[in-house]
Amino acid sequence: MKPDKPFKPVIQKTTTLVLLAVISITAYAFAYFSRKEFVSNTYETKINAAIKMRESMNMLKDFRMEKGVFIDQENDPNETGLVGSQFSLITTDEGDVDAKLTTLDPNFAAAMVELLDRANLNSGDTIAVMVTGSMPGANMAMLIACNAMNIHPFIISSIGASQWGANDPNMTWLDMETILFNSGYISTRSIAASIGGRNDQGRLLSPRGRELIRENINKNKLPLISGEGLENNIDQRMKYFGNNNYKAVVNIGGGVASLGTSFNLRLLQPGIVYRKDIEQITRGDGINGAVVRFSKKDIPLIHILNIQKLTDDLGMIYAPIPLPDIGVGPLYAIEKFDLKITILSLLIVLLSVVFAGWKSKQQIKEIMTNHDPESII
Repeated sequence: MKPDKPFKPVIQKTTTLVLLAVISITAYAFAYFSRKEFVSNTYETKINAAIKMRESMNMLKDFRMEKGVFIDQENDPNETGLVGSQFSLITTDEGDVDAKLTTLDPNFAAAMVELLDRANLNSGDTIAVMVTGSMPGANMAMLIACNAMNIHPFIISSIGASQWGANDPNMTWLDMETILFNSGYISTRSIAASIGGRNDQGRLLSPRGRELIRENINKNKLPLISGEGLENNIDQRMKYFGNNNYKAVVNIGGGVASLGTSFNLRLLQPGIVYRKDIEQITRGDGINGAVVRFSKKDIPLIHILNIQKLTDDLGMIYAPIPLPDIGVGPLYAIEKFDLKITILSLLIVLLSVVFAGWKSKQQIKEIMTNHDPESII
């Protein structure tokens, strides 16, 4: 006569474990394949802006090639033709070549659409824009994005440029801006310009460098902002901007007239910045730049600096080689799990495990109550 089989609660049975595994795998697959693509609500605008930027970059490249400019393939691996040199007569400061390469990605125009949208800007809105020659890619990306969104920028430029920026005296940012405007890629030009650099007056440039910038501003038929010092230059900037109903202010680069000297620039995060964010890092001493003056009017700031941090926040590739395709990546669309299906799948798995545990407890309780000493638990 065969002995009775030893007692096993249901949770220890192979069939139960296999069933639980099947339920778990099925629930996981159900949740996994429930993923949906959520396309950005500004997808078409972003695509349009990125395409226009690619076209404008190619046009500027052809223009420079016709002037006999050679591409530095080591520092311009994507062969945009828009990466400047390390040194020139109008170079104001050190620069990060990777940051310049990042802004020369046509998708950077889509990134600017994203920031303008996050700042709740709408068609017909007016914004103040302050740029330098340091990141021509970011400058054109922002202005092309404004054009794509029918946003009206009032622009003031500082012409001096850091390394690898628009630091060719024969092709400054103002020259690029004029070409882009005449070709219809941007809707407006700067209303005034300054030398830039130290004190916004090119203090670390040579006399010849400052002269070249003044000549360039005059060639592009713009008024020169040149006061008695930094604070006076900032005053002049604010007068040129006037009292328009600005919905936002954009700062691209580290222009001292824009940012001033009253707060620690390294603490100002890129992206959308509000008055409270600026007040937290503003010191009592120093000179308030145009950005601080606008913030006191509760006008939000779109701050384009610290490019690696910005691209990380936007899900973009930093210093991409080669240039990414337009329309690809989280800037345009993201995949998300269906929350309802995911929760339902989790509940099914949890309830299955809990039921198996509860059933086993009942069996153990019953066998203990009957007190069968021959059972093996």
